[in-house]
Amino acid sequence: MSLAYLVFDDGRIFEGKSWGATGKVFGEAVFQTGMTGYQETLTDPSYHHQIVIMTAPHIGNTGMNDDDNESSKIWVAGFVVRNPTTLTSNWRSQNDLEAELVSQQIVGIQGVDTRAITRHVRDRGAMRVGIFSSLDQSREEMVIEVRKAPLMAGAFLVRDVSTPTKYIVPAVGKKKFTVAAIDLGIKAATPRMLSQRGVEVHVMPYDSTLDEIKSINPDGVFLSNGPGDPATMSATIELVRSVLAAEIPIFGICFGHQILGRALGFETYKLQFGHRGINQPVLDKNTGKVEITAHNHGFALEAPTQGQFTTVYGQGEVTHVNLNDGVVEGLQLLDRPAFSVQYHPEAAAGPHDAAYLFDRFVELMAKKVSV
Repeated sequence: MSLAYLVFDDGRIFEGKSWGATGKVFGEAVFQTGMTGYQETLTDPSYHHQIVIMTAPHIGNTGMNDDDNESSKIWVAGFVVRNPTTLTSNWRSQNDLEAELVSQQIVGIQGVDTRAITRHVRDRGAMRVGIFSSLDQSREEMVIEVRKAPLMAGAFLVRDVSTPTKYIVPAVGKKKFTVAAIDLGIKAATPRMLSQRGVEVHVMPYDSTLDEIKSINPDGVFLSNGPGDPATMSATIELVRSVLAAEIPIFGICFGHQILGRALGFETYKLQFGHRGINQPVLDKNTGKVEITAHNHGFALEAPTQGQFTTVYGQGEVTHVNLNDGVVEGLQLLDRPAFSVQYHPEAAAGPHDAAYLFDRFVELMAKKVSV
């Protein structure tokens, strides 16, 4: 097992041991606070171009299986853990975690102080980082390479993760509605949650047109999660405005929430270190209920959290806020059938406090159909 280095663009270097594939990779450093669900994290397309630092020290105990993947491959750029397990012990496991990382050529590092790394990212903000293993480079050379890597701000990554062609996830039981899901990096759990509610989901490429959406006669449009900077999504933002003008019900999650917000005229901004994990407290302003939610985002909306706001599509309001830092976590229009949340109601493994939002989308479509 060779030495490996986690190198930040501010010059700080953590020394550990190689794990998974060897080589060098670059990305944005982010930390994930979940104590379970590393397989869902690894296969979530929203983590494309990010090097994920797991704050829980023991990773790999439950191995890997074919049922918990959120997509067809591992998307993280690199994986950072403190103490990977040497023994997989779970009845559902079909493969060892490190073997899967090697198979998919995911470079990792182990044996580093992930608590210190997390504090560093929390205090200094998300920054570029590289993992170097089995390479003969000086510390100065490694830092220079990291500083040449692209930033997440301004990154257009959706093209890499979106489906190239449309596919259909059939409704479970009797079909009640048809939804066009714009794939910006969609997780497998989302169409599954919709299909369980009698929705036939047509997962469509990110660059689908309004005519292509209308061709399936949808009862609603879903805007998925995904990676990158929402400010780069001008074509999708214009598409959402066309859908709003057509008064087709819209539900957006995470990246989709940010795109809906930009379609309404709001700006987005880069958070210092983002929200990632399965323990984020969010206040539902309509009910006063606090939900424990799963997050994975590095950008947020600038929208007024008090009172209503005015858009060209009528009045709207912020419906959810993060209790840790006051970030906008949800919004809705009052005169059009559209709403969104920043967090992940489909999260698995994760809390299920927000699963009702899929029921709300179904109710919104049912109300539109009955009019």
